[in-house]
Amino acid sequence: MSDAQFDQLRKVIYQRAGIHFLDSKKYVLESRLSRRVEELEFDNFDQYIMYLTTGPYQMDEFQEMFNRITINETSFFRNEPQLLYFEQEILPKLIEARQAKKTLRIWSSASSTGEEAYTLAIQLTRSLGVRALDWKIEILGTDISEKVLLQAQEAKYPHYSVRTLSPMILQRYFKQDGNFYHLDPAIKSMCRFEKLNLKDRLSAKRFGTFDVIFCRNVLIYFDDDMRKSVINMFHDQLAKDGCLFIGHSESLRNLNVKFEQIAAPQAFAYTKL
Repeated sequence: MSDAQFDQLRKVIYQRAGIHFLDSKKYVLESRLSRRVEELEFDNFDQYIMYLTTGPYQMDEFQEMFNRITINETSFFRNEPQLLYFEQEILPKLIEARQAKKTLRIWSSASSTGEEAYTLAIQLTRSLGVRALDWKIEILGTDISEKVLLQAQEAKYPHYSVRTLSPMILQRYFKQDGNFYHLDPAIKSMCRFEKLNLKDRLSAKRFGTFDVIFCRNVLIYFDDDMRKSVINMFHDQLAKDGCLFIGHSESLRNLNVKFEQIAAPQAFAYTKL
């Protein structure tokens, strides 16, 4: 892959998904797309870029390309200290504040194969206990990749995905079938999954307002302009007393957005100003 081809490819990716590939990441695109160029029997990346940007298959190919260049690494109860803060500090306040309507809405942004959304559903079930039957819980998982969304909707996971779960959680919320673990249908029914490009603020608006938004380990792929756009979108769609959670390696500093960080170690949580 030449420098010119790399530049063309990353421009296409940025324009369509807002993901910015630094100069140092040229090898990532080259290594992950070389096999695709061979599969399509193209002679070079110029032909592939033409295929990706023109003709009737360009949107399908962008989806295929995106599946190959992104790492959908996730797991159940990932970054447990942060999730404990959510369950022990944020959820009780929201449950009390929503007591009249008994409705809670949570958005798991860039939800990948669904482990985060289902983790939140388990936490809500534990927090509400027998009261859960009286509540309307909506957990929305969104992702740009159709491939991972199909896996999320299936709610069937290999041992590797559940390797960090305690025996108690495995026994209570999963049923083993050979080499796979099927999630409890009651937990599965609390979540739904939709395709969404975080660059498309208009499409995101149709999902309405949320009490909690999780967007972890996604902002690291964006430049400052895209980060600010996404955070402003979350601001518009977060309830006044809602909470935004981001990844432990991310920050909203220097973005000039209307959020303030909660002063709690390992929470990585923000409320609206």
